[in-house]
Amino acid sequence: MIEEKFDAIVVGAGMAGNAAALTLAQRGLKVLQLERGEYSGSKNVQGAILYADMLEKLIPDFREDAPLERHLVEQRFWMMDDRSHTGLHYRSDDFNEEKPNRYTIIRAQFDRWFSQRVREAGATVLCETTVTELAQDAYGKVIGVRTDRADGEIHADVVVLAEGVNGLLGTRAGLRARPQPDKVALAVKEMHFLPRETIEARFNLRGDEGVVIEAAGTISRGMTGMGFIYANKECISLGIGCLVADFQRTGETPYGLLDRFKRHPSVAPLIEGSEVKEYAAHLIPEGGFNAIPQLFGDGWVVVGDAAQLNNAIHREGSNLAMTSGRIAAEAIFQVKSRKDPMTADNLSLYKKMLDESFVIKDLKKYKDMPALMHTQSQNFFLTYPELVSRAMQNFLRVDGTPKVEKERTTFKSFVKARSWSGLFGDAFRLARAWR
Repeated sequence: MIEEKFDAIVVGAGMAGNAAALTLAQRGLKVLQLERGEYSGSKNVQGAILYADMLEKLIPDFREDAPLERHLVEQRFWMMDDRSHTGLHYRSDDFNEEKPNRYTIIRAQFDRWFSQRVREAGATVLCETTVTELAQDAYGKVIGVRTDRADGEIHADVVVLAEGVNGLLGTRAGLRARPQPDKVALAVKEMHFLPRETIEARFNLRGDEGVVIEAAGTISRGMTGMGFIYANKECISLGIGCLVADFQRTGETPYGLLDRFKRHPSVAPLIEGSEVKEYAAHLIPEGGFNAIPQLFGDGWVVVGDAAQLNNAIHREGSNLAMTSGRIAAEAIFQVKSRKDPMTADNLSLYKKMLDESFVIKDLKKYKDMPALMHTQSQNFFLTYPELVSRAMQNFLRVDGTPKVEKERTTFKSFVKARSWSGLFGDAFRLARAWR
């Protein structure tokens, strides 16, 4: 056992873990951060969106040296059937501001930079170290961790669990239940490399401008899921994700969905001639507010994906992760400053502070949306996209057929595919969940 005792041990070096470790170290606490990878981000090849406001609260000058890809000036939403997409997009020159609001990043590079800032703040960061279980006293209070290293057990006043959605430490210790398949999505992603000028020409970009495309429809084969395309400087992040429960139910494979998505007529021209250098799979919490587990206990708190803090409706994750890590650290610092013990009662301050933030307020507002999307997946991700495509075909194709006949055909298609009562029922449930 390591004799040295820490104020806090942070398990994990992703967005939430780095935010927690940085905040604790900045406030002068003795912090140990443990990461099983060779370095922070070594197991994470995905592209992602970074929300500047949340990072600015941690590192105000991050733009000076952070490995940022492109600042986003355009967002596109595609509703797809097998051969077409109906699109909605928003682009504004206002996003070409001095301090842009959103950026694309490559997590392997960004997480490593973030970890270096944690070290510079004074935390001890130990990589290639797997935490095998939580150390608890005779009363069940968490007093530290046990690792796969020879010196094994390390003690701390509090442990911050930032181990990701499928982390086993909390479940092994009986602190939280294992996430269910209908509350977790599996996303697969590829990095397609192209010359910078080719990417900018294909996506109509200048300089460091960036664009994100998010797609839903028949690409997920009737399952609850979405595809996405991020334009980086010299590569394109492309992927698709669906609920684990849907993969189990249908027998579809993640790589099969990704392959079909890449070959779609709307997608293939964007990545034509690219070289695929990286492929990864990643679990994402999708249960929303109703899936959030117990967030604190005697000697521990849980943050980020491990706490199911992901806004699936607005596709926001990294900002919730960083915010929860920061708030957990601030709560721990307040308890420590009062010289109070790290009991569940005292650490409940973390939940109170989180409840007052946008994190819980947003998740609570849309708490019924995930369940609606999951139970009506065939309608939202298969039937309606096909009907919209058929309606657009009838509207745009000029072939001598009277417009009244085209309108009648479109109407019959909707009635045949789904009764009007069912259609209005889905619309009503969607509006009620969005209220």
